[in-house]
Amino acid sequence: MALVKPSNTTFAKIKVIGVGGGGGNAINSMISSNLIQGVEFVAVNTDAQALLTNKADTKFQIGSNYTRGLGSGADPEVGRQAAEESREKLKELVFDTDMVFITAGMGGGTGTGACPIIAELAKEAGALTVAVVTKPFVFEGVRRMGVAEEGIEQLRDKVDTLIVIPNQRLLDVVDRKMTLMDAFHLADNVLGQGVQAISDLIIVPGLINVDFADVKTVMSDSGTALMGIGTASGENRAITAARAAISSPLLELSIEGAKGILYTVTGGDDLTLAEVSEASTIIQQTADPDANIIFGANIDKELGNTVKISVIATGFDENKLRYGGYRPRFGAYDAAAKAKVASQQGGAGAFGAVQSSQQPQQNMQSNPVINDQPVQEDKKDEFEDEFDIPAFLRQGK
Repeated sequence: MALVKPSNTTFAKIKVIGVGGGGGNAINSMISSNLIQGVEFVAVNTDAQALLTNKADTKFQIGSNYTRGLGSGADPEVGRQAAEESREKLKELVFDTDMVFITAGMGGGTGTGACPIIAELAKEAGALTVAVVTKPFVFEGVRRMGVAEEGIEQLRDKVDTLIVIPNQRLLDVVDRKMTLMDAFHLADNVLGQGVQAISDLIIVPGLINVDFADVKTVMSDSGTALMGIGTASGENRAITAARAAISSPLLELSIEGAKGILYTVTGGDDLTLAEVSEASTIIQQTADPDANIIFGANIDKELGNTVKISVIATGFDENKLRYGGYRPRFGAYDAAAKAKVASQQGGAGAFGAVQSSQQPQQNMQSNPVINDQPVQEDKKDEFEDEFDIPAFLRQGK
């Protein structure tokens, strides 16, 4: 029988495109962390000066005639016109690519205006198109929040999958002494974890492999998604990691009702079949009974006593999510209790770690600390509806 030696050309081609200032910062953070491998990073901006300092493999200035390289002035229409001017070159950028991640901070000019066009071109080229974007902090103003909301709605119909991270949630879950610079760095880090949650599933080989076709099955035309990573060590580590992965403290959703779930359990040589079964039970019981569930398992000796679980959940009822007829819950599991268990047993919630002395030292340094103290009931503001608040923060309201 002939042996087949795979080459790089047989692997899924993945591009991560950071659009505008926020997207460019997120790209820099991902590259500096060195946690995301096997992808091509691309920075797209109207600001020529910002591109000069970006660490991306490919730098792409749009609208050079329209903006003369001076940026968009926080005007989404300028960002849109710049992307339209460079439409043909953007087509070349996304051509022959299997998967495109688009990341940006919504509310500005370039990211808000250009993202829908880039996403549209990527989908037309046949790429699985996933957007991971942030909503601004409330202190950034009413206008910026309104621009962000409008941009998100325009983007929603142009992508296969959309994940929106409300930066305001950071103020509810981080230490109040965190500096402004660290807060924005944490927002960039959260975007990176969203990308890593998916790219690792495709790129990292495992005992039970999850390939690009599996990811495409779950994420094509799926709308809003939850993408989470949970880690834990010590007693009941698999259960704790599974609960942390689906509780997603910085996002609006639980996986309850999801009709598509793709998850991977990763551990050291001591990972047991019973632990994999326990984690799988928690994830599957919270999803829709008829959900399409795809599972993978990996061994990573560097994890030591830690178990890591990555979850992608899709197929939610968009009308209920957007218009308030649906309150995300965790079925038989109480969200607040899970958050407490995670903090006690070394768990890390999706897109943010709850630190514990049981975790490996390198994990404690990889992400800024998220505080798990209870949130006061008067935290709500005029820019948020109740369903922008993660489930574990809504307890008692």
